[in-house]
Amino acid sequence: MKKPELLVTPQSIEHVEALIEAGADAFVIGEQKFGLRLAGEFTVAEVEEATKLIRAAGKKVYVAVNALFHNDRIEALEAYVQEMQRIGVDALLFGDPAVVTVVRELGITVPLHWSAETIATNWFQVNYWGARGAKRAVLARELSIDEVIEIKENTTHEIEVQVHGMTCMFQSKRTLLGNYFLYRDEVMEIDKRKESKNMFLHDKERKNKYLIYEDLNGTHIFSPNDMCIIDELTELFEAGIDSLKFDGVLQSFDYVVTVTNLYRQAIDAYFEQGEEAYEDLKDELLAKIEAIQPELRPLDTGFIYKETVY
Repeated sequence: MKKPELLVTPQSIEHVEALIEAGADAFVIGEQKFGLRLAGEFTVAEVEEATKLIRAAGKKVYVAVNALFHNDRIEALEAYVQEMQRIGVDALLFGDPAVVTVVRELGITVPLHWSAETIATNWFQVNYWGARGAKRAVLARELSIDEVIEIKENTTHEIEVQVHGMTCMFQSKRTLLGNYFLYRDEVMEIDKRKESKNMFLHDKERKNKYLIYEDLNGTHIFSPNDMCIIDELTELFEAGIDSLKFDGVLQSFDYVVTVTNLYRQAIDAYFEQGEEAYEDLKDELLAKIEAIQPELRPLDTGFIYKETVY
């Protein structure tokens, strides 16, 4: 049985170093001009620096180019993927077919990971994009464990599944909040929001708070809970899922490092000591996450093991 990759999303070069120590196997980085909902902004120079660090540690680096590209961004995309080819990153994450076309026309040899968010829901699509050069499919967060396993059983391509972190439930390419504040002539409010990570939509009836942030790609609204299945990983292990992702967007530096290390312990216990060792350890690992979990972000299992209605 193959040990799955532990994939994380660092905020900075310093964070990359800490997460290597914590036990991460692979990293998703990039810049918002090309990638969606990144935990940190990495310039081309920083991607190159991070790649050297990650490669020296025997780990992998994936660069996100999974934004939806308008015509005016294609020229910049072409230059960007050429830089990623020069740097020698391990994969490019894409959702827009424009990336496949650009990669083919330019002769880019960096492997592709299909990351189309909510539409990655069946094995026909996985195989379709696999036949067009995608080595891996990043599955939608809305799938149950049975659906994930069925997809894995019907493809020869790598499968990536999120196991921890926030889930985006809405995106508009418009800067909805910025437009609202401008409409109210509150430009100062917009300036104050630029680095804000504590904006919420309040659902008083359900007592939920949906986290919001805006970037170059528009407005993003997240689920009120954080997904966590550190104590429910056995079926994913048995299914041979290739990559388990902890999406650390909008989480603190230390929280991401600590949770990464706890998942490292869970994976290693199962694959190096056996299922019984993991079963003995998993409740303790969950308790450690619960102890550091922000009060506003309760844990659940997302769609993997229960139906979640937001």
